[in-house]
Amino acid sequence: MRTPIVKKELVDDPEVPGAVRQWWVLDVADVALGRAATRIAMVLRGKHKPQFTPHVDMGDFVIVVNADKVKMTGRKLEQKRYYRHSGWPGGQKEETAKQLLARKPADVMNQAVRGMLPKTRLGDRLILKLKVYAGPDHPHQAQKPQALSL
Repeated sequence: MRTPIVKKELVDDPEVPGAVRQWWVLDVADVALGRAATRIAMVLRGKHKPQFTPHVDMGDFVIVVNADKVKMTGRKLEQKRYYRHSGWPGGQKEETAKQLLARKPADVMNQAVRGMLPKTRLGDRLILKLKVYAGPDHPHQAQKPQALSL
């Protein structure tokens, strides 16, 4: 039996089964960061679909709510470090997970998922389909998102 390869022109075609993108909503309150990030990366990539093609963006949109209540096990809140650089000499900044979670809670989830996606143009397109919000509300009710289970 041959494996079907979906061309990128047919991804949003309603005639192709499983090609229409769906919207999913995931509440990550009291969920481990890594467990949520792996499930999100799988849905963004499209690996949950039987027509998965590695070089084509077949994934769905994911809305993450309550990102400020995500759980980190062990001593990760104090020991895990996030780095960024301004591009200028001496411009490297460092902060702990606790500080970043207090300052920009969406960035913690965004960086965890981004690390699990391809480091190519495909990964750059995939991460745009991730919408992360610190609170329980999101502005995507019109897309009728379905609940995503872990």
